[in-house]
Amino acid sequence: MAKLKHRRSENVSGDFYVDSSCIDCDTCRWVAPKIFHRAGGQSAVYYQPINEIERQQAMQALLSCPTASIGTIEKPTDIVAVQKTFPLAVEDNVYHCGYHSEKSYAAASYFIQRQEGNILVDSPRFTPPLIKRLEELGGVRYMYLTHKDDIADHQKFQQHFNCDRILHEDDITAETKGVEITISGTETIDLASDLLIIPVPGHTKGHTVLLYKNKFLFTGDHLAWSPYLNQLYAFHRYCWYSWSEQLKSMEKLANYTFEWILPGHGRRYHSDRNEMQRQMQQCLSWMKQH
Repeated sequence: MAKLKHRRSENVSGDFYVDSSCIDCDTCRWVAPKIFHRAGGQSAVYYQPINEIERQQAMQALLSCPTASIGTIEKPTDIVAVQKTFPLAVEDNVYHCGYHSEKSYAAASYFIQRQEGNILVDSPRFTPPLIKRLEELGGVRYMYLTHKDDIADHQKFQQHFNCDRILHEDDITAETKGVEITISGTETIDLASDLLIIPVPGHTKGHTVLLYKNKFLFTGDHLAWSPYLNQLYAFHRYCWYSWSEQLKSMEKLANYTFEWILPGHGRRYHSDRNEMQRQMQQCLSWMKQH
């Protein structure tokens, strides 16, 4: 829990603040960009909310913070109401779970509501308010894990929802050896008529991405939008397995069409398919220079 005595001096005066336990994960800055920014290597409040919408976004950032580094001077009376806003709608039947986990260094998790069975993409924190909302939305049939880094509370979700976890065999560790469905190889897998699992080795050997309805691409740590480079970006600094393999994986991925990039780390990106293809080619050009 955030401590007022550790409140960062970079915060503007007012109710909301960030304390010194912040790990600079960027979550609050994209959940509520009007409220939070980066200062001195950590997040800080640079604008206090003045209306109901802004306050709700600030509270959503507070609840999503993996280290509970965001606090309020006054005890919030609206916290239960804000908890009920999760998971947050992205578009159509796709949602952002919020409640990021420190175990995954604040990786974002997503929820797909489908008549054939709901899918949880990577693992958020296992927290009662979110669990209740997921139950109300129909539970979880599959828990798709993009790779070994963003598994967080996967076992608790499996035990609660009795869902089948999906992970590539090359990314299975002692912690995930009990997953229900293991995939292998580098060929694309049809999980369902509207769901493709695309192996993209690079960040890790067994990294995969999930393409839903040829519209939503859940990319884990393979690909994201960089506000600093103002382009799509592969994490060269955090490529743990092979940069040359990641480049090959990106070349393969460029053959698919989609409109949304929904990463675990990094910023989301949305555009029409032509612009997305242009961005993918720009990203490939950048990768070849690094």
